[in-house]
Amino acid sequence: MASVTEDKEARHVLDHFYEDKDAKTDCLEMGNWNFATRTLKLDYNSDIDPDFGLKRAFTKPTDWIRTTEISSDEFFSHPMTDHQYKDEQGYWFADIDEIYVRYVSDDASYGKDMALWPESFIEMVEYYLAMKSAPRVNPDKTEDMTEGFKEQRTMARSKDALQEGVKFYPETGWQRSRRGRFGSRRDMGSRTNLTG
Repeated sequence: MASVTEDKEARHVLDHFYEDKDAKTDCLEMGNWNFATRTLKLDYNSDIDPDFGLKRAFTKPTDWIRTTEISSDEFFSHPMTDHQYKDEQGYWFADIDEIYVRYVSDDASYGKDMALWPESFIEMVEYYLAMKSAPRVNPDKTEDMTEGFKEQRTMARSKDALQEGVKFYPETGWQRSRRGRFGSRRDMGSRTNLTG
């Protein structure tokens, strides 16, 4: 296409996935993007009184796409785990009166603000559109576009993760010595290895 206003099949297919199917929201769902992350303090919804289990319900914001972190304190130094909160039918449930939530937002000032998009995310959206459009526009390129999208998604996530602060303290000499000379930090997902 020479422009996005051409009356061609390729343009109509792109319009379909970009607007009707909302590629922006689909791509925002694929990671905990820092540029789209929003933090809110939420008070419980007093109109909802659960019959059992966790006693407080918190209404999800309308711009919520995916949860990054929920905490009982504003500094997120005590993240809540699965047994402390539940995510059900547009609500979070917990046993405290207020929660602090970090989430990916599709608000026009967050995830939908294209001026905030880093180049790697823009390229990921481009590959996503190419992957979705290829079967109708150029079927021979479908596999190439799918592989290109996967690679670009990995790249975008990696670059975005580099923008975050350190989540864990560096390993001490004593911890390294427990692994021995050739020991590995990785437990390969073993649930029986306590060295983690």
